[in-house]
Amino acid sequence: MKSPLLSLPGAVPAEGVDEGVAAHYGDLFREQRALADGTGFVDLSHRGVLTVTGEDRLSWLHLLLTQHVSELPAGEATEALILSAHGHIEHALYLVDDGTTVWAHVEPGTQEALIAYLESMKFFYRVEVADRTGDTAVVHLPAGSIADVPDGVVVRETPYGRDLFLPRDRLEEFAAAHGPAAGLLAYEALRVEQHRPRLGFETDHRTIPHELGWIGTAVHLQKGCYRGQETVARVQNLGKPPRRLVFLHLDGSEVHLPVPGTELRLADEGPDGRRIGFVTTSVRHHELGPVALALVKRNVPVDARLLAGETAAAQETVVEP
Repeated sequence: MKSPLLSLPGAVPAEGVDEGVAAHYGDLFREQRALADGTGFVDLSHRGVLTVTGEDRLSWLHLLLTQHVSELPAGEATEALILSAHGHIEHALYLVDDGTTVWAHVEPGTQEALIAYLESMKFFYRVEVADRTGDTAVVHLPAGSIADVPDGVVVRETPYGRDLFLPRDRLEEFAAAHGPAAGLLAYEALRVEQHRPRLGFETDHRTIPHELGWIGTAVHLQKGCYRGQETVARVQNLGKPPRRLVFLHLDGSEVHLPVPGTELRLADEGPDGRRIGFVTTSVRHHELGPVALALVKRNVPVDARLLAGETAAAQETVVEP
């Protein structure tokens, strides 16, 4: 869905999966600094939104999600995954229950497949699932923001800021009252700095939660009964994940950032050495310079210097090997 905020001065549209909102509004680093200082907002209205209502909503979701939500207090934010039967990540949900309804936002374009799966699992449970993407826009207020939240708007509050489920027809009114707007590139730069994985960016068809550090934040290890739980338990108790998420400091003298998918090799083996991982997200940060998230093989030494394509990179541990 194309955001009306693309008409704001300086707006440059994002591309790919994030098409429909602004990548930036003319000054990437200023927008990053504003968010870091707790001012402004980010238009995330391209994200999918769904609701679950009904008497059994929490107990039903508890059976399907990796997170413990059967007794989720009203107003408490959480995140959860849906896994395949083999434990691979299929969906990531960012949730809050307002006392009568569970609200969730998900990656752009994934809501239809997710809702189809949820509908197939309703059976006799007293629940209703609805796609609210058409009438609800997600807006992000950064941590430290003192901006007022409009009456009646559901809020998902986390250590990284507040996600608002805003009626879509109030988006322009909100922007006029809560500017300046920051683009998605600024939001992504802070996400990378915070080492937070994103579905479809840090994940591929075989990613398991342990590889990305989603254990604890999106996976509750003291519950079972969800699809893929056997893999989670086996890796937790008996094995090691085959890959691990790392944070990369990239050579700042390079003009271009390594694109997602760029192969990683050990620096002492040179650009023709064996492949030991790949870049998942790369950004330019207002303080750290060019940085990235990447997946590497578990046995790569934590102090090894790497090459991202031809760009030198120093790694910082996110997930312990």
